[in-house]
Amino acid sequence: MRALLILLLTLGLFATAHAADAVTGRVIKVLPLLVDLKGRTALSPSLFDRDAYQAQLRAHTNEISAIRYDVQWSAKNLGENKLKIQLELRGVAVTNNLPKFKTLTAEATTGFFENWTPLTLSGEEYKSFGAVTAWRATLWDGDKMVGENKSFLW
Repeated sequence: MRALLILLLTLGLFATAHAADAVTGRVIKVLPLLVDLKGRTALSPSLFDRDAYQAQLRAHTNEISAIRYDVQWSAKNLGENKLKIQLELRGVAVTNNLPKFKTLTAEATTGFFENWTPLTLSGEEYKSFGAVTAWRATLWDGDKMVGENKSFLW
């Protein structure tokens, strides 16, 4: 009886300690997609067609209205915590070749199977920003960064 009581207490302490673990996470993938004037990134659901359409948009820049970054992330010990995704962009302005910086932020919403959060640079901001030369995506739990992924040139 005494051994059973000790076992139950130990399991209870382990469960309590495990529940108090800090949130851990990571940014798995960042997928930049050009968006056409009709809001599309592809003409069909095929990945091959998406890549072909993205190449077409890169060749015909007057057909681009925005750039969307789809950020795939994962987190453990989330509990009731609300996470956010922050995307920092570096680029070169179209008119004066000066460096440009932009930060996009969105609440990280959980999906059924995977966690993807889109962040979009569109409209006049997109047109004036110029070419994106580097990016960094971070996952935040309050003021603590729990995950990061960055481009080669960051």
